[in-house]
Amino acid sequence: MSAEDLPDAFTGVMTGIHRLVRRRLRQEMAGPRLRGAQVELLRLVVASPGISVSAAAKELYLAGNSVSTLVNQLTGAGLLRRETSRDDRRSVRLLATPEAEARLRAWQERRVALVREHVERLGEDDRAALAAALPALRRLADGLQEKVTTA
Repeated sequence: MSAEDLPDAFTGVMTGIHRLVRRRLRQEMAGPRLRGAQVELLRLVVASPGISVSAAAKELYLAGNSVSTLVNQLTGAGLLRRETSRDDRRSVRLLATPEAEARLRAWQERRVALVREHVERLGEDDRAALAAALPALRRLADGLQEKVTTA
């Protein structure tokens, strides 16, 4: 494969893997289906309890009104709750509910198990190639992140 063809081939494979994993997991999950942006916001709130809507919007590279809409949806679904900040009564902190944390944990566990099962089916050479590619993939992700934060 030429260096010129690599980016398109790579993004095609990664997109396909992500889509297939998501589809397989959705079949097994109970409860209402969450959209990608909703899951991203929940993950962020779990990782940063008490984050504000504006900080979440900045972190997710979304407009504040888009995050507000997601907050309303997730609050209505019982997965997120708002808490007035003690320091500034005009400010709202976001917190995940125990149900949201359990759903995210179950999703993560199932995702790891699914991918583990399929990685284990690969031959030793393929598994070694995947392991060897991880540092380069991390550098690629870091480079993409860098471009987003400086734009």
